[in-house]
Amino acid sequence: MTHVRADHRTSAPEDLDVVVLGGAGHVGLPLSLVLADSGARVGIFDIDGPRLERLKAGDMPFMEHGAEGLLGRVLKTGRLEFGIDPAMVARTDVVIVVIGTPVDEFLGPSMTVFERSVDEIAAHLRPGALVILRSTVYPGTTTYVKQRFAERGCDVAVAFCPERIAEGHALEELRSLPQIVGADEPSAGDRAEAVFARFATQFVRTTSREAELAKLFTNTWRYMKFAVANQFLMIAEQAGVDYTNVLRAVRENYPRAADLPGPGFAAGPCLFKDTVQLAAFTSDHFPLGQAAMQVNEGMPAFILDRLVARYGPLTGRRIGILGMAFKAESDDARASLSYKLRKLLIWAGAEVLATDPYVRDDRLVPLAEVLAGSEILVLGAPHVAYRSLAVGGRDVIDVWAAMGGGIRL
Repeated sequence: MTHVRADHRTSAPEDLDVVVLGGAGHVGLPLSLVLADSGARVGIFDIDGPRLERLKAGDMPFMEHGAEGLLGRVLKTGRLEFGIDPAMVARTDVVIVVIGTPVDEFLGPSMTVFERSVDEIAAHLRPGALVILRSTVYPGTTTYVKQRFAERGCDVAVAFCPERIAEGHALEELRSLPQIVGADEPSAGDRAEAVFARFATQFVRTTSREAELAKLFTNTWRYMKFAVANQFLMIAEQAGVDYTNVLRAVRENYPRAADLPGPGFAAGPCLFKDTVQLAAFTSDHFPLGQAAMQVNEGMPAFILDRLVARYGPLTGRRIGILGMAFKAESDDARASLSYKLRKLLIWAGAEVLATDPYVRDDRLVPLAEVLAGSEILVLGAPHVAYRSLAVGGRDVIDVWAAMGGGIRL
């Protein structure tokens, strides 16, 4: 009798076209979905295991227009994989790094997250792999990362291709906005461009340092424009005039002032941080950027001061905050100035109730409870749900001019 030995060996996992490190976040996930939708086999490598389980089940972990349907569609194709093991990068020639880039406790640039990422994946990278940095970084980071890989014996190409999306519009903007490709070696730039050519049609080629500065300049310019708008609001309020009318007079049918934004909280995880990084990079510490930080970060204190000037001491006053996200129609509360305002009001002795239709936070209460328990309302985020809200005759502090019935501070 002939005995046939069963072969229990399994075949090696199939290669992936790209692995996105940090691919379950606000920047990495939309990119992963668009790549997969464009025909690429994509691996999402992320340390947040529970979030990956949600994604496997087709559940988006945050708000992004159109993403829920796209996630369900690409899951059915089998072109999307999820993992918490850095060994996943051994299955690809292209790794896109999308990780948060915080500043340290001294508001200086921090390389810790990149050092940790390099150390984590170095042993698994294929020879000649392409590593694309996607997050906004301190100038020189691309060169630093390439050197750190080399010190660990990794022969890899490194490029910097910054994200340029606005949260909530990522899927549209990934396909429509020009993609900056920063590379110091033409071959690395060509390979990086080929990755994004799956969905993008316009490219801007630069060196890595030029691309790093271009991204910082872009975010800082937006932040500075918001600071000008907020400073103008402060001046108008102190002059006792309605800034809404002033702004209308400045912009109406006058193209040279069309780019002056309206006032409001300039917050979120990027603009302040990137202005800080640019200030740290310059020899004079960028006084224009520092001034913008003072104005924008000072908006909650300005509102508090004007409330005290209008109503007197706030001890025992019942104040409601409408909207705790850092911007309208978002569930992202990272670096939201509404929380800073809440803290200042509490320190001033007010009883504060806060609400938001999207943000998940046990400290928040339903809108009805805020309306029932507050004598003064402050618009923190101009969500659509608040723009025609019946406030029952309460005073509304609306620096955004979004509700139509706001009062001067």
